[in-house]
Amino acid sequence: MKYGIIDIGTNSMRLLLADFDGKNFNDRTKMIETTRLGRGIDETGKISVESIKKSVETLAKFKKITIEYCCDKIVCIGTAALRCSANKEEFIKIAKEKTGIDVEIISGDTEALLGYKGVTGGIELFDQHALIIDIGGGSTEFIVGNAKNILFRESIDIGALRLTDTFVNSFPENEMEIKNIVDYIQDRIKSVIIKIKSLKIPLILIGIGGTITSVSAINQKLETYSMEKIHSSKVSYEELENQINFIKSMNIGQRRKIVGLQPKRAEIILSGELILKEIMKNIEINEIVISEYDNLEGCVFDKTINKSLKLYNI
Repeated sequence: MKYGIIDIGTNSMRLLLADFDGKNFNDRTKMIETTRLGRGIDETGKISVESIKKSVETLAKFKKITIEYCCDKIVCIGTAALRCSANKEEFIKIAKEKTGIDVEIISGDTEALLGYKGVTGGIELFDQHALIIDIGGGSTEFIVGNAKNILFRESIDIGALRLTDTFVNSFPENEMEIKNIVDYIQDRIKSVIIKIKSLKIPLILIGIGGTITSVSAINQKLETYSMEKIHSSKVSYEELENQINFIKSMNIGQRRKIVGLQPKRAEIILSGELILKEIMKNIEINEIVISEYDNLEGCVFDKTINKSLKLYNI
């Protein structure tokens, strides 16, 4: 069966085209468009008219692509920006009128679950327990589990675009802006880290989402993005720290020329990397494994695989 999975995120809209036979992907392609749906949403509480227009146009473009791919099923999910916007129903209505697509706004818990299903479908955990983190534009999800059980999952409202909008006024960011970002991250992740540490189990760290795949692409100096080279690649805490120091001295023009970084992500990459650094530092794990299987693949697995997952409330 051919699937078209669309994720309407805070910073970008992504499309997965997948031919899945119930066990394996026979074909799998991803596309991304930077739409900045969540820009200014913390200040106004609403998605702007301009952002709605651009996102609906991108949705229509993606629908056309799914038709050309002969998709049997199209699934469209909305995440952090749509969850917290006061005019989410207006967006859903316009999207339906213009494209015929039903946008399903999912909770942070569901987003975390889909990320877990995607990762465990692409990386064999066996009996290992993993902390899976998904750093998006508007939220960050934390999932602890192994191949069979989820022990913990939580979503918090910090993301690369959200932090940049709130704290950054210039590029490069000044020392006070960076300090304010770091202090805010530490405050927001503190309770989550305590809960995860209370599990008292050894963990490997796995990351998904645009910030984390960009970290790997920059680390590998990929002139052309490759899902195969990103998937299962590893980045150490020291490599991340060196990358942050490299980026934070640059103006926006210089950042757009970084090999491995999509130019449209240049504005928000430092904020996203600071989130990752604080998580790694506080959870005391010195290496992260990057997964190219994420919540998009998770939607495919969720629709086709009946997994028995035992959920624990911490």
